[in-house]
Amino acid sequence: MTTLAEIASCLSGYDPNALHIVQAQEFIARLVPVVREAETLPIRDALGRVLANDVVSAIDVPAHDNSAMDGYALRGSDLMCDAPTALDVVGTGFAGSVGSQDVLAGQCFRIMTGAVMPPGLDTVVPQELVEADDGKVTIPAGVVQPGDNRRLAGEDLAAGEVALHEGRTLRPADIGMLASMGIAEVAVRRKLRVAFFSTGNELRSIGEPLEAGCVYDSNRYTLWAMLSRLGVEITDMGLVRDDPALLEAAFLQAANTADAVITSGGVSVGEADHTRQVMAKLGDVMFWRIAMRPGRPMAIGKITSSGRDAILFGLPGNPVAVMVTFYALVRDALLAMSGASAQPLLMLKAACVKPIRKRPGRTEYQRGIVTRLEDGSLQVAITGSQGSGILRSMSEANGLVVLHHEQGNVDAGAMVDVLPFDGLI
Repeated sequence: MTTLAEIASCLSGYDPNALHIVQAQEFIARLVPVVREAETLPIRDALGRVLANDVVSAIDVPAHDNSAMDGYALRGSDLMCDAPTALDVVGTGFAGSVGSQDVLAGQCFRIMTGAVMPPGLDTVVPQELVEADDGKVTIPAGVVQPGDNRRLAGEDLAAGEVALHEGRTLRPADIGMLASMGIAEVAVRRKLRVAFFSTGNELRSIGEPLEAGCVYDSNRYTLWAMLSRLGVEITDMGLVRDDPALLEAAFLQAANTADAVITSGGVSVGEADHTRQVMAKLGDVMFWRIAMRPGRPMAIGKITSSGRDAILFGLPGNPVAVMVTFYALVRDALLAMSGASAQPLLMLKAACVKPIRKRPGRTEYQRGIVTRLEDGSLQVAITGSQGSGILRSMSEANGLVVLHHEQGNVDAGAMVDVLPFDGLI
């Protein structure tokens, strides 16, 4: 099995004490394994799950050429170019029935949306565009072209075609497509198992008295919410006090059942706790200082328990730093472990309302409020104080302003990248 040192050796200029965020992302992508186990589920239970295999259509969808609207089916070759076309109506077809009536040149067929096209007919003129009188219709010149308003057999899916690829996270439209092929069950990857806990003697759970110097633990709740959006199987292991024996027991329990373990707190250099030492004791773990703000300290590696490895993500303790490092470094890794195809986050461009101070050499994530102007363009304003412990700044924001590693100060009116929260948080 590849060690962390071997992965690091593949990264040019790797420096764990000043790590470029792109290198950290590449390192993690090389580290994480993919869940291979699969289960078969009814399609109504498969929403949000990851396909374990390609889905190949066994049938043409639709099975026959059919009408895209209510109107009259005809031969395109009967249409007059510069004069109205008069045709005799010789029958009517409805969706769900297949007529065998021959329709000759100079004739047409009254047809409803979804009805099978009679043999030889290739065009449908909408009913509102014709004049109908006593078994005849008159079609004005130029209102329809040969081939218009006809759905071809296999136009949506052809028999033998891959409809959905392995690794796709199933969305509502995908569930409908599976049903359109007559597929009742589908093979999906089992859910990724993620365990998480918070560390720190100053933390208290909701409902406990708050002594002087203590704070309520918010990180477990934001982590739970962020993980819930990914559709993984979650185990909240609560608060673990800064005690070596308790920490070791928690890590071993988590690694024994989960594919990934996420902690918050205890990874900064010089912290008065035992978390780093226990992490290093139980697995192959590296401690990084990433060139990013917020969220500089992070632990990454593997924790071994009962002969199996779990991937460790040791996040900083400050509430905003937890969220930023999760979205910058952990989210994509968990999706990859789930077997999901890459799902890059949407990045928008917005004009900065006020100048932003920024020094080159680190990636910064500032909380912002994006608004749309009357001309349709976007602008973004920073949500006041950007301290990594000010969770309110995330709650008030609707996106993260991403200031890249090489960027310096940003002038008012300059365009910046924004990672929108909609669909993310």
